[in-house]
Amino acid sequence: MSTLRNKVQLIGNVGQEPTITVLESGKKVARLSLATNESYKDNKGEKQTNTDWHNLVAWGKTSDIIETYVTKGKEIAIEGKLTSRSYEDKDGIKRYVTEVVVGELLLLGSAE
Repeated sequence: MSTLRNKVQLIGNVGQEPTITVLESGKKVARLSLATNESYKDNKGEKQTNTDWHNLVAWGKTSDIIETYVTKGKEIAIEGKLTSRSYEDKDGIKRYVTEVVVGELLLLGSAE
């Protein structure tokens, strides 16, 4: 069990155009949402689909790839780790966010 670590693997579709930000330090960060779908059959035998949304954050070269190749609706596979952070919104209320920091990115589907 000692080899287990904080690791997330997801395959899904990008929910909106990625947001690319260049920080004062010169570092580039990409933020995007990813929808993953899980299908199952309910009590009546009818197919149901459950969609979960994940907030992704990518830095450096990965953010460059996202900026160039990733658009809304694109199917991607990612590997990363879960992180949690908090911040104060404009009204001074403390908010908590859980995000996946992307370590690896694979573009799926056909070239458009």
